[in-house]
Amino acid sequence: MTETSVAAPAGTRRAGVWQAVLLLAGSCMPVLGSVLITPVLPQLSEHFAAVPGAEVLVPMIVAIPALMIALFAPFAGQIVDRLGRKTLLIVAMIAYAVVGTAPAWLDALPAILVSRVCVGVFEAAIMTVCTTLIVDYFHEERRRNRYLGIQTVVTTLAATVFIALGGALGVGGWHTPFWVYAISLVIAVPMIFSLWEPNPVETGEAKAGEPAATVRVPWGRIGVPLLVTLFGGFTFYVLIIELSYLIVGTGVAATDTAVIGGVAAIASLATAIGGLLFARLIRFRHGVLIPVAFALQAVGMLTIWAAPVVPGIVAGAIIASFGSGLLLPSLVTWVIAAAQFGDRGRVTGWWTSAFFFGQFLTPILIGILAAALGGLPAAVGVVGVAAVLVGACVLVALRRPVAEPVA
Repeated sequence: MTETSVAAPAGTRRAGVWQAVLLLAGSCMPVLGSVLITPVLPQLSEHFAAVPGAEVLVPMIVAIPALMIALFAPFAGQIVDRLGRKTLLIVAMIAYAVVGTAPAWLDALPAILVSRVCVGVFEAAIMTVCTTLIVDYFHEERRRNRYLGIQTVVTTLAATVFIALGGALGVGGWHTPFWVYAISLVIAVPMIFSLWEPNPVETGEAKAGEPAATVRVPWGRIGVPLLVTLFGGFTFYVLIIELSYLIVGTGVAATDTAVIGGVAAIASLATAIGGLLFARLIRFRHGVLIPVAFALQAVGMLTIWAAPVVPGIVAGAIIASFGSGLLLPSLVTWVIAAAQFGDRGRVTGWWTSAFFFGQFLTPILIGILAAALGGLPAAVGVVGVAAVLVGACVLVALRRPVAEPVA
């Protein structure tokens, strides 16, 4: 299977399956940072219960990397467009392994939070570069969009594995899952030898001998999609972050990480199935796919609100997660796929920033809603109502009479 544009100039390097595997594997690192330790969050809450503010600080162990991605992804995008892709990716992958494994031997909450700040900084670079290189290497429209969809599928399938792995390793204590972050070293080594720095000639965006054009960020085109992405990042991570607490709220023991991780893994698998379906529905406009995705999220979240017991939570999580799997690649292609070589890194950085800032806001906003509404299930239900409203706005704004390929 060859994954390169047929229009690629003669003599240029051509990316294939191996390059795709490496970039997709690298894309899993920010997902690893988000989901691996969610099954042990209740353990962490119990361990640090005596620390002032622990009820907010412990969830931040998951959420702080998202804030750092939101803050630093635009800077990573600047580096990508001005200085190049590959070197930044390799440095970030190696550093990620060092700071990611640090909590395995740390036992102070402030020190762990500092390490998580560093994790987020390097995740910003990894996510921005991997997504940019996918578009650079596989620039023919159909293959490009397919790989962006596959990126969602692979990362969510990886999330399923990471959640289950985190639950299994969590039986040995909350320190143990953090050793999994060392996997980025295994991926970084072949990246050094198999990836290369692309140029606009290879992507078909310039002729040989022509300098790369300087392109401004197209704010007029991406402004509204970035706002929708911000909200989509919030809804995407509601259940990823809160599902373990919902399960424990039904009476399941916080130390029963195998059950908690199993339920979370089922939800993550539903996200992957949604991503696979996106590849078949890619011919439809964003004005159709995005509202449908938000509607599915809403149905799932309202189910959890209406039936806050284990069967209801599982059913709602599956439906909402399926919608999330459809939503993420729809947002990616809406914003990034049409970017040019000269602004692709910055556009990707801003999209990454918007999505992960939504993730960072998730525990904060859910905490506020839960306190105001008297419980976590009600807070999740209100987010579902908001998803319906945002989806309806997108439907009205982007309504078109016929379906056409996503661009």
